[in-house]
Amino acid sequence: MKRAFKYRFRPTDAQAAELSRTFGSVRKVYNLALAARTEAWARQERVNYNQTSAMLTVWKKTEELAYLNEVSSVPLQQALRHLQVAFANFFGKRAKYPRFKSRKKSRKSAEYTTSAFRFRDGRLTLAKMREPLAIVWSRPLPEGVSPSTVTVSQDPAGRWFVSMLCDDLSVQPLSAMDTAVGIDVGLNHLLTLSTGEKISNPRHERRDRVALAKAQRRLAKKEKGSANRAKARRKVARIHARIADRRRDTLHKLTTRLVRENQTLVIEDLSVRNLVRNRSLARAVSDAAWADFRSLLEYKAQWYGREVIAVDRWFPSSKLCSACGALRERMPLHVRTWTCDCGASHDRDVNAAKNLLAAGLAVTACGAGVRPQRSTPGGQSATKQETPRREP
Repeated sequence: MKRAFKYRFRPTDAQAAELSRTFGSVRKVYNLALAARTEAWARQERVNYNQTSAMLTVWKKTEELAYLNEVSSVPLQQALRHLQVAFANFFGKRAKYPRFKSRKKSRKSAEYTTSAFRFRDGRLTLAKMREPLAIVWSRPLPEGVSPSTVTVSQDPAGRWFVSMLCDDLSVQPLSAMDTAVGIDVGLNHLLTLSTGEKISNPRHERRDRVALAKAQRRLAKKEKGSANRAKARRKVARIHARIADRRRDTLHKLTTRLVRENQTLVIEDLSVRNLVRNRSLARAVSDAAWADFRSLLEYKAQWYGREVIAVDRWFPSSKLCSACGALRERMPLHVRTWTCDCGASHDRDVNAAKNLLAAGLAVTACGAGVRPQRSTPGGQSATKQETPRREP
């Protein structure tokens, strides 16, 4: 299985300058190729990777773009391949039309293949560099493997990272279990399990909200284009990075624990993109990172031989009594506990998690009511049976 291992490193001044030139060249080549393909598209012509590669050779011979010869050619070719993938996704209706890269807003990264780096005895040396990168080895690479692709990047906070793509033979399916769990996501509690366990919401963004607002106010007062504005921008980016790191660490620990303890995991197929349009909930929903939680849960389940089932977002998990199956007409958000006519008392979130679990197990048992909501690796989507609507 291919797996990426990401590490921080601290470049020398010469290495930082070389990588910065490479980032700029990659962005320039990508934008030139995109402009060429867009112009050809307007003429109802298609330009593929091979044609843009030939264009790159011509561009390098011009006086204006002669600086492209100063960096490794491999990241430039990889940029053209990435553009080819972007257009393939566009024509396959999986993504929007590719956009031009911005010097200030776009991610700074460069991808090197095996011909453009040397990895020996735990020392990584990139093309056009004399010294290896000073990598902080926070964890070892799998024994006996070498990276097939290396991606170097710099985040807005100024931190440098290297990501190595390797074949990891240590990822093996876990032994099968008979346990299953329903998972209801929320804001008061990040997760509520069908077992009754509630996992508190750390609210990482709220912890740094005051410091973030103060740094943003200072940034707004700096003159555009000045060195002080660049420093203030990095301070804001460092706070955002700290929040994102804590959030990612929490989600990794939670998803790893859930996958190790359960064979089947049932979640709700929420449309987070629509939820963040609510001005009152957008900040809290973004901080909870429900989409990231689902993504991590799905790929780890695929790694370790577990199953993730996504129940349709319109399934009335909160309004349905998990004891007798009675359905209430309304269930406002402020109602956190309620009692059914059958006498069963319910905690809103625990009841929802139990109903999600029941719906997911029903799909596993008989396959009834299955309707894919989106592509989920190793999983499937469940939905309630709905009566067809009559056209007006």
